[in-house]
Amino acid sequence: MRMKMKMSSRGRRTRAGHAALLFAAVCALALPLGAPAQPAVELAEMQRAPVQRTCDGKVVNKSEAAMPGAIVYLKDSKSLAVRTFIADDGGHFHFGQLAQNTDYELWAADGSGQRSKSKTISSFDSKNDYNFTLRIDSDK
Repeated sequence: MRMKMKMSSRGRRTRAGHAALLFAAVCALALPLGAPAQPAVELAEMQRAPVQRTCDGKVVNKSEAAMPGAIVYLKDSKSLAVRTFIADDGGHFHFGQLAQNTDYELWAADGSGQRSKSKTISSFDSKNDYNFTLRIDSDK
């Protein structure tokens, strides 16, 4: 009786081993021959990483001169949260980490209360990088 148990146990291991080898062989044959491994890895990494949008640009007056110190507003249409950025010496601004599935409204204002026209970023637009020129029609 003891002899039968060893044989059946060994037989199961052998069948499992053959099944594993057969599976490995089928997988190896299913792979495309000569395909480079690097692009597949890069593609997998791109699919996993969430894509973030960015928005930058420049605030100018009606004479196209930079407006340093202008306040740029970015309003999230879902939460109604407003982020601000004070334009640098060249009138430049930058907002990062914008969500793909959110609409945004962007505008600038100077210290006297003059405001630019609003620009929008739509969740239906597939772009990830936006560049705007915000024009404030004041004599400053």
